[in-house]
Amino acid sequence: MVAVAEGIQRRLTMQTTEIAPDTTAIRSLDWDRDRFDIEFGLQNGTTYNSFLIRGEKTALVDTSHEKFRQLYLDTLKGLIDPARLDYLVVSHTEPDHSGLVKDILALAPNITVVGSKVAIQFLENWVNQPFQSQIVKNGDRIDLGNGHILEAVIAPNLHWPDTIFTYDTKTQVLFTCDAFGMHYCDDYTFDEDLDLLEDDFKYYYDCLMGPNARSVLSALKRMDKLPEITTIATGHGPLLYHNLSELTGRYRRWSEEQAKADTTVAVFYISDYGYSDRLSQAIAHGITKTGVAVDMMDVRSADPQEIKELMSIASGVVMGTPPTTGEVASIAQTAMGTILGATNPKQSFGVFESGALESESAYLLVNKFRDLGLTPGFAPILVKDTPNEQVYQLCEEAGTDLGQWLSRDRTIKQSKSLDSDLDKALGRLSSGLYVITAKKGNISSAMVASWVTQASFKPLGISVAVAKDRAIESLMYVGDHFVLNVLEAGNYQGLMKHFLKRFPPGANRFDGIKTYSASHGSPILADALAYMECEVKSRLDCGDHWTIYATVSTGRVSQTDGMTAVHHRKVGNHY
Repeated sequence: MVAVAEGIQRRLTMQTTEIAPDTTAIRSLDWDRDRFDIEFGLQNGTTYNSFLIRGEKTALVDTSHEKFRQLYLDTLKGLIDPARLDYLVVSHTEPDHSGLVKDILALAPNITVVGSKVAIQFLENWVNQPFQSQIVKNGDRIDLGNGHILEAVIAPNLHWPDTIFTYDTKTQVLFTCDAFGMHYCDDYTFDEDLDLLEDDFKYYYDCLMGPNARSVLSALKRMDKLPEITTIATGHGPLLYHNLSELTGRYRRWSEEQAKADTTVAVFYISDYGYSDRLSQAIAHGITKTGVAVDMMDVRSADPQEIKELMSIASGVVMGTPPTTGEVASIAQTAMGTILGATNPKQSFGVFESGALESESAYLLVNKFRDLGLTPGFAPILVKDTPNEQVYQLCEEAGTDLGQWLSRDRTIKQSKSLDSDLDKALGRLSSGLYVITAKKGNISSAMVASWVTQASFKPLGISVAVAKDRAIESLMYVGDHFVLNVLEAGNYQGLMKHFLKRFPPGANRFDGIKTYSASHGSPILADALAYMECEVKSRLDCGDHWTIYATVSTGRVSQTDGMTAVHHRKVGNHY
């Protein structure tokens, strides 16, 4: 069944599908491209998935985003009288999954809300009314009757600290909320076409799960102890059925690679406080792009011993400013004291404002770290208004700067590890000189490129290698557009010098550079020899680089007798 919202500009629809015996998926489909959390590459909308399980008793697993309020509630009422619901399982309290909890409580006042201890505590403070609740620990069970026994699997930090999975022993369906999901909206309930989904699946992992790789591995270990899992019912995107083993295997492999990293950064944030969680995710994503591992920890629920253990292995620490007043202030200040007490002078640090009016000054926190002898990894990030795309991009670039600083010795060691003859042979590969420019929304970036070549005639296509820790990388996903600017022999030094500079996080790469706009908005360099407008069609993971394949739609040459600048190297261990 599909219901459609009328009289609104956004395209919002509902879908209900029987996914297993006595089990109905209630999917809220948001078809429009929109920024979600920090995933600027979101191209294909998203879904918010909720599930109804009917035994002798009835359970609702998660709700939906408040933007779907009327659509969702009408759809639910078409399936069951909400007053007959016995349980509401809250996988975690992020608003896109729990946004309608208050509405469900109003319609089903006798319902029992099931969740982790942290989730129930948050809901008690949020709904401001008494309700029946049941706190579950790992392995706790709820018998719905008719064979449906729900088993709780504790999965903190995926990607909120209060997350639980729920396993139905009868249907062998595991409800995982954010984990194993993706932001992808279409009419297919299940993962039928892996080729169509895998880029979005990987990008979702990189943004939200990669910074919590150790937590992913812990959750997978708990999943291994369950009986057979036939379906993973995710909170976003299609449910995993056809490619379940393949995609969970990728989670395991990616997380093991992250966990093996020699260097770790501890990122501390405060859930549901200002924009602390979102900003910390952006910073963490920037760090992981450099191959440095991240452990994220919510100071609301962090145990002092866990903080000390994390700080003992961390080469860097990032902290969001804590509140100075209110209920959370004492908890945060105690945690802050533990963090500061566990630092050592060899660590680097970064501080970001949480974006709440009553938060501690970022500079006060910076001074505390400096007094302890720590080295700043990036300038404090100040947040005075609701964060926009530029702020999130600044956070990501700041994280990348910190990761690059912490991994500098590894990078030098790797560059010297090539066999001398092989190094010299690779250095004989010559190439042209180019500047890649891109703009998405209000974010723009650029980089000097030399690993560029034509890749096809029909369609006209090129390939370009982009290091994974480049800022522009986040603007070059499938469907994105960019401009390939060709530098001219004898007239390239100015542009090359400008774009080879190390820009501070969030800096405008085009200050002082004459540009005009391509048809898709990306900057064209006025002093380039030629330019081509390109659209990304695919990305190939090549270790420390992405190889981007793009089709070319438009191009012009400014000097018909000009020649492309050529880049000659003597060694192959750097550009």
